[in-house]
Amino acid sequence: MRTDIVFTLTGTDRIGIVEEVTGVLLGLEGNVETSRMVRLGGEFALLMLVSLPAERFTELDSAVSALIAEGYRVTTSPTQQPDAQHGGWLPYKVSVVGADHEGIIHEIAHGLSQRGINIESMDTGTAEAPVTGAPLFSMTALVLVPPHLAEDDWIGALAEAGDQANVDIEVTAGA
Repeated sequence: MRTDIVFTLTGTDRIGIVEEVTGVLLGLEGNVETSRMVRLGGEFALLMLVSLPAERFTELDSAVSALIAEGYRVTTSPTQQPDAQHGGWLPYKVSVVGADHEGIIHEIAHGLSQRGINIESMDTGTAEAPVTGAPLFSMTALVLVPPHLAEDDWIGALAEAGDQANVDIEVTAGA
């Protein structure tokens, strides 16, 4: 029997860290099911869903001890049984672009949560505008919407949140 765990690692970025982490997991017969990895400033963050034999889970702490000794922060959390709470919910992609300022993510997340919409994943970033060099914010979120919500109502409310945050929002069904 296999068990699924959420595995996170954060710490100073260096060449070979992904190889080392995946080697440790492979040594425990682990398989990376889903992952996100990113360099943020000089730090590296890794988030994975890992499947491994249940009897090997107890070996995981000692297997990552060398990484912890190097100063990396590691967490390993067994997942709960798959949850059917979002069965029948509708997927959408929400794209946001505008001048960067504090609070954009909060405004959009608030608008979604107030309507019971679940954020499945979100990627954000900033880049310089081509002509002015001013910082531009961008966000792409994959969300699940309860089937009872009228599309016009929640998209309209999200557009209002975008107006409040002074950003453009585009919503695409079936993301």
